[in-house]
Amino acid sequence: MTDTQIVELGLQAMTIAAKLCAPTLLTALAVGFAISLFQSVTQIQEATLSFVPKAGAVGAAILFSGNWMLAEMVKFTTQLFEKIPTLIG
Repeated sequence: MTDTQIVELGLQAMTIAAKLCAPTLLTALAVGFAISLFQSVTQIQEATLSFVPKAGAVGAAILFSGNWMLAEMVKFTTQLFEKIPTLIG
C-alpha cells in the first residue's frame, strides 16, 4: 500500500464524514441562530431555551436524511471492501 493510496483513503473518509455530518450540523446551526435572534429581539436571556427546539430539529433532520446517510455509508463501505485486494497486493 503506497502513501498515495493512504492519503486517498483518508481524504475519502473525511469527505464522507463531512457529508454525513452536514445535515445535522447545518440544522442545529440554523435553529440555534433563529433561537438566538428571537432571544435577542425579546431580551429573554434563558440558556436552556434553545435546547429543546434544537434537539427536535436535529432529530427531524436525522429522521429525514437518515436513509440517505445510511445509503452513503453502505456505498462507501462496499467500495472500501472491494478495494482491499488491490490495497494489499
